[in-house]
Amino acid sequence: MTLPHVPSGAQPITEQVTPVLVQMPDPSGGAVAGQLEHELAEAFGVPYVVAVASGTAALQAALSACAIGPGDEVLVPALTVVMTVAPLAALGARPVFVDSDPTTLDLDYEDAARKVTSRTRAIMPVHLWGRMGDPAALSKFASVHGLTVVEDAAQAAGTARDEQRAGTVGTVGCFSMKDGKILWSGEGGFLVTARREIAEHATAFRSHWQPAPPGQAPQSRLATNTRLAAPLAAIALVNLRRLSTLVEFRRAQTRHLLHALEQAPGLHALPPAAREEWNGFAPLLHIDLPNPRAFAEHLAQHGVPNSTGSFRLVPCDTRPMFTNSDRPPCYGAAQILDHTLAVTLTERETEAELDHYAAVIVREANAWAT
Repeated sequence: MTLPHVPSGAQPITEQVTPVLVQMPDPSGGAVAGQLEHELAEAFGVPYVVAVASGTAALQAALSACAIGPGDEVLVPALTVVMTVAPLAALGARPVFVDSDPTTLDLDYEDAARKVTSRTRAIMPVHLWGRMGDPAALSKFASVHGLTVVEDAAQAAGTARDEQRAGTVGTVGCFSMKDGKILWSGEGGFLVTARREIAEHATAFRSHWQPAPPGQAPQSRLATNTRLAAPLAAIALVNLRRLSTLVEFRRAQTRHLLHALEQAPGLHALPPAAREEWNGFAPLLHIDLPNPRAFAEHLAQHGVPNSTGSFRLVPCDTRPMFTNSDRPPCYGAAQILDHTLAVTLTERETEAELDHYAAVIVREANAWAT
């Protein structure tokens, strides 16, 4: 299985960034971020996009725009990273962790329903590893309970399910452009929405409340400085214009590695759901070996980067800052993470490097199983 050729973005990036650098310092930020927002809106099929400094900043601006604040509760999957939850703490809101179904990786909606209270205002699905839950189930749950949906689609650019793009199911969707994401700019993020007032609020929120939304005075409330720097916007613009190529390349990388691991003992690929057009963000395999998390850590020590082994990903409800003794832990999320090998990829991994990963994984799996 041969990987498709991906033209290097180095020269187009240099050509796009150089004019921006020549114009600096420019306190106005120039026009490139606005151009990026315009082209992102076309690419994602939404009326409004607001570019910001990171995926975390996108979540904080989106939650603020949805009037999430002190005392509010927000349902969040325990199957996520701490960066999803940090914006809630910054706004004074309280995360309420929800379990996930080990079979589907989707939210456990029965558990979510049990955790809804009179203070619950929103639900934040997280499309971890680019995998997308059932959009109909999400929309129905939110409607029944009167909740706003803010999607953490940081890793899901290019994923769709039932012909709905990740990030466009709820009121607002948030993306990251950090290195390692399929659409990358070194650092950065953006939010997408169909609601003008959300975009206006987020635009003001990222720049100390200026320009303010219509009818409000500039700097009339406290906000943040999370504008996307012009050189990073220029990098993002180049990569956006080759996004379909980058998505297909990541899918090809994932197919290649999973194919090479078909005979690996104790490892079984986790396919996407029916009608899910997965972006292939990370090759996912169920580990059916003794001490599966230790095996993932062992692979990381042997040069195979992965979520649990390299980055020590654990259910967010077990992080010290969120541990709550009055609620039982989310066992489904723990089971998923303990038994999932999610190999970390970028567009720089060549066919030879993927074959090396596969050889290491097969060799170590054989040794581990004996």
